[in-house]
Amino acid sequence: MKSAVETLNPTRVRLTVEVPFEELKPSLDAAYKKINQQVTVKGFRQGKIPARVIDQRFGRGAVLEEAVNDALPKFYTEAVNEGELNVLGQPEVDITELKDGELLAFTAEVDIRPALEIPDYSGIEVEVDAVEVSDEDVDKSVEQLRERFATTSPVERAAQDGDVLTLNLEAKVDGEVLEDGVAQGVTYTVGSGELLDGIDEAVTGVEAGNSATFTSELKGGSAEGKEAEVTVEVTEVKSRELPELDDDFAQLASEFDTLEDLKADSRKRLAQMKKYDQATQAQEKVLDELLKLVEVPMPEKLLADEIQTRKHNLENHQLAQMGLDLAKYLEIQGKSEEEFDAETKEQAEKGIKTQFILDELVNKEKLNVSQEELTEHLMRRAQSSGMSPDQFAQAVVEGGQVPMLVGEVARGKALAVVVEAATVKDTNGEVVDLDDEDETAETVEAGEAGEAEAGAEDKSEA
Repeated sequence: MKSAVETLNPTRVRLTVEVPFEELKPSLDAAYKKINQQVTVKGFRQGKIPARVIDQRFGRGAVLEEAVNDALPKFYTEAVNEGELNVLGQPEVDITELKDGELLAFTAEVDIRPALEIPDYSGIEVEVDAVEVSDEDVDKSVEQLRERFATTSPVERAAQDGDVLTLNLEAKVDGEVLEDGVAQGVTYTVGSGELLDGIDEAVTGVEAGNSATFTSELKGGSAEGKEAEVTVEVTEVKSRELPELDDDFAQLASEFDTLEDLKADSRKRLAQMKKYDQATQAQEKVLDELLKLVEVPMPEKLLADEIQTRKHNLENHQLAQMGLDLAKYLEIQGKSEEEFDAETKEQAEKGIKTQFILDELVNKEKLNVSQEELTEHLMRRAQSSGMSPDQFAQAVVEGGQVPMLVGEVARGKALAVVVEAATVKDTNGEVVDLDDEDETAETVEAGEAGEAEAGAEDKSEA
């Protein structure tokens, strides 16, 4: 076999391959054997039909077609390896010559990973939010905890803001009760802003056993978006009482004996959360600066596939679960289809660039992934997916996704190297030490790098 590589542009090549006919013999033998098992010829046992009879009855062309289809992947892979190419996606193959007994020639155009030059990134400087926890932050956190320990008790008075009501609802459109417009025993907190626009005003001042009617635009169901006349019956009114903010509450809601200790712990936890957010912010900003430093040629077909994948996932998974289609989603977002397409393209380009650059850094910095690091990452991914570690690991192995996870961890380590070399200051001008937040590195930008991985890394193995 002879092969040659022609560079069409920085991200695409054309392979020209010539195969002497004798190298097709194993595939020809396999073709005759396969056809033998599929057909019957009177006078011959199945599987024992001579090649000449198969040629006569079914045509030599059918055998050659089967043999070429069997052989092409092998010869294409050999040509890729000879050319030392890092290919992306499936090739576009064109058979240019097939002479029985003489020669098979074909071309294959395919995207390749572009060669990248990673410049010195030690000069990157970014600014992040300072870690500051105010008294108001602590009070809000404690108040949220207090809300969780609220109690309710029935009252014989009209509903007011903050009360917990039990409601029966009936919605009519054009005077007709909707099949899915009736609900019984709905629990609702006055002032929460949930359910329907106008319901808070309708139920305020209504006692148990009484009803009110109001008009509202339906947010879901068979008549979504239509104006409906809604009748709401209040069957029970409960007042909501919050516990006193004192030491007794601290002992009830936590392991602390005093309210001051509880507040001190809340302040500490809020600081840790803000420190984590600060680290994530630093990594995102450093990555954005790194992307500006590196010129990345964009494989057009890979980009088109990635855009299509993102649209498909949004429409068929995320929106489908919410009962929305793309048109309704764009209406809610206040975006035109052109704006949506432009944003999707921008996100896809960023994802592909992120992976290419971080993968190049993995090679440049000679970063490896240990079994311990892979296991820790798998545990985190399992937790976010809602699956047990064993279930998630099994799904990963069965789906052939182990290389994907290894790539995620490696890219996280590469980004951590860049962040460590960069100068990160907070809004107070203080240099930020991110050593304690290293574990966030391998998950940052998962939306871009992880999604692009399916379009680049997995396709490169196709």
